[in-house]
Amino acid sequence: MKHSIIIPTLNEEEKISQLLEFLTTNALSETEIIVIDGGSKDKTIELVKRFENVNLIETKKASRAVQLNVGAKQAKGDVFYFVHADVLPPLTFEEDIDRSLANGNEFGCYRFEFDKKALMLKFNAWWTRFDFMFCRGGDQTLFVTKDVFQKLNGFDESYVIMEDFDFILRARKKFKFRIVPKNVVVSARKYKLNSYFKVNMVNLYSYWSFMLGKSPEKIRDNYKTWLKFD
Repeated sequence: MKHSIIIPTLNEEEKISQLLEFLTTNALSETEIIVIDGGSKDKTIELVKRFENVNLIETKKASRAVQLNVGAKQAKGDVFYFVHADVLPPLTFEEDIDRSLANGNEFGCYRFEFDKKALMLKFNAWWTRFDFMFCRGGDQTLFVTKDVFQKLNGFDESYVIMEDFDFILRARKKFKFRIVPKNVVVSARKYKLNSYFKVNMVNLYSYWSFMLGKSPEKIRDNYKTWLKFD
């Protein structure tokens, strides 16, 4: 099956070249790579354009759910693989995805590890091997067949945050999910700008606010108020 790798970006000049270099070097020749930019003000677009085999789509709305849906509508693959700009998949990612689908799974993700070897970050990453909703998130990447994605009507664009949790919850009601027992490598940049305790408390608050049905706009506003970003 043909794969479409779909990457949402917003001001990702620090990480996007590393990811695209990895993907263009290691992905199968027939795999398409799509970057959907939400209006970057830095050099993200300029850097993406340096990769001839990457399809760049520019949108005016900086909403991950919107960007992912735009990318999926343009994708020609049978399988969609959603990847954040600050994540690196394992070298075997396409083989892993195909094997998982061949075994009857219809969507799934990876565990993760951070690019910083701090003990507490290792503890956080250790939990991603378990099949609990609070252990999930877009940083683990997400693969799903085109058929399943379309049956679910893609990402719910009312979720300006937590769109990945909403998608997984809806998908698990009807389709078989798999956590691949390998790690993607995630940037620890949030922890460099904020304390370990603060990031985890904000993440926990955001998760339970989502589960209790609070407004996505309110969750997003609190998230941006409490944490520092590049």
